[in-house]
Amino acid sequence: MRLPLALCLALSLPLPLAAQDQTNTILVLDGSGSMWGQIDGVNKITIARDVVAGLLDQFPAGQNLGLTVYGHRTRGDCTDIETVVTPGPDTLGAIRQAVAGINPRGRTPMTDAVIAAAQALRHTEQAATVILVSDGIETCHPDPCAAARALEEAGVNFTAHVVGFDVTDPAALAQMQCMAQETGGTFTTAANASELTEALTRVAVATPDPEPVLVSARFSAVLEQGSTKRGITNGVVFEVLQGDATVMDATQSDAPMAVLASGDYTLQAYWIEGEEQIRQPFTLSDAGDLAVEVVFSQALPPATLDAVASGPAGSTIMVDWTGPNGEGDYLDTAAPGAGAQDYQTFVNTMDGTPATLRLPAQPGEYVIRYVMADGAQVLAERSVTVTPQQEALSAPATAAIGETIMVAWQGGGFAEDYIDVARPGAEPSDYRTFSYVVDGNPLPLTLPLEPGDYLIRYITGQDTSVFASIPITLTDIPTTLDAPASGTAGSVMDVAWQGPGYAGDYLTIATPGDGAVGYVTYAYVEGGSPTQITLPDTPGTYELRYIATGRDGRIMASQSLTVQ
Repeated sequence: MRLPLALCLALSLPLPLAAQDQTNTILVLDGSGSMWGQIDGVNKITIARDVVAGLLDQFPAGQNLGLTVYGHRTRGDCTDIETVVTPGPDTLGAIRQAVAGINPRGRTPMTDAVIAAAQALRHTEQAATVILVSDGIETCHPDPCAAARALEEAGVNFTAHVVGFDVTDPAALAQMQCMAQETGGTFTTAANASELTEALTRVAVATPDPEPVLVSARFSAVLEQGSTKRGITNGVVFEVLQGDATVMDATQSDAPMAVLASGDYTLQAYWIEGEEQIRQPFTLSDAGDLAVEVVFSQALPPATLDAVASGPAGSTIMVDWTGPNGEGDYLDTAAPGAGAQDYQTFVNTMDGTPATLRLPAQPGEYVIRYVMADGAQVLAERSVTVTPQQEALSAPATAAIGETIMVAWQGGGFAEDYIDVARPGAEPSDYRTFSYVVDGNPLPLTLPLEPGDYLIRYITGQDTSVFASIPITLTDIPTTLDAPASGTAGSVMDVAWQGPGYAGDYLTIATPGDGAVGYVTYAYVEGGSPTQITLPDTPGTYELRYIATGRDGRIMASQSLTVQ
């Protein structure tokens, strides 16, 4: 188990100075519940006990040393701070015994603990040094920096050396560094124990060099493939070198970071999947934290396309292709220069090769493309000319309203294509009646019920465009009713009529003002004229009507009827 050299320096720095200047020193030790956390399988409090024991073995004889502990007695208590051993020349045994008995359980009032230690040292009257060892962020005092600044201003020669023990939170590191800087002390971080053992002997007999300002460096990696970049969130091993020495061991953390002194370094990044390594120099300065990004590159996979050079609009062609066939990859048709996701028609590569690809519905110049779904990148393309369809329609020039006529057609014949009847100038989606072309050729098409001029149109369902149209004029069908003007409620009346006689046509007795589909009683006319209809049970004035069936129905004829 090891603690870094930085912790050794922080814990031992006051010792030679204290031996020379007889400065009173208090060790402030973190006894909060987080000290039960482990490093390499050993509780941090256990590591701290061993470290402090080693420190006491090296402490100069006659030097005044005390111990303050926080968070060791009660849970959730920001006042749980105790100067367990008052500074004195013969306190090492008492400190050793007190540290061995610490049982972490509470919060982290590290700022107030430093204030309490400074007061115990009478820092306003004499030189005083505090060594703070903490493993977490301040959880009680609102502003550690301001408190440290106040201690420095009020003290005769007050210094706080701060050691961040197993601390990676940038906010906690910033708090600790600020407390040290405001009092002229040192700030270091520690993660294990053996470096402390190696350093104690060296620093016990010599004054260490001033601790450099530490700066955070954060590392990330991206993959550049063609025109796209995307972050690589795992599978990259980062390592930091200074010269030939490793200052950050290899790590695959999602957000790798190193806290280092200012200077020149080399980031060594290895991408496992791509088997590619990058060495990238970077420099840390006192100006602030630094983000270092490495860019791995990967060539786009190859792809090929083989298809006819032209085809009729809306028709299907066969495309032979090769490519990565990744999840979501597809072949499409698009206007030249269109974005990878701006297509006319497409087919997934998972359907195999050759692929059946439909051409655009409108004639013109297009490209056939292989598009890789990962990054939406075009791997291959070839030109294709879409020629006009030789659409044709054949139908009578005139017909009666509501009649079913036969329409012969030529065209793509796709399942979503249809033939409709619409007024001249109407939009493709504004039709009166329609039939899908898959229902036959010639195709039965029922005409609207309103007389007038219309167009019979072939509509391609791919983009609802009009491929072909021919005019047709619909003539009206004279319709009459011959029935008594009155009848008894609930009785049956014979009604003679003349009219279309289409399947589904019917007579109704309705309340005046009702729409074509409103009725009180009704009877179908399929049996011919006359047709029997039952009169309503409620006496009153009604209308007898002939209704032709269609999309909305039409009142072809009507007469007044009194029910007695």
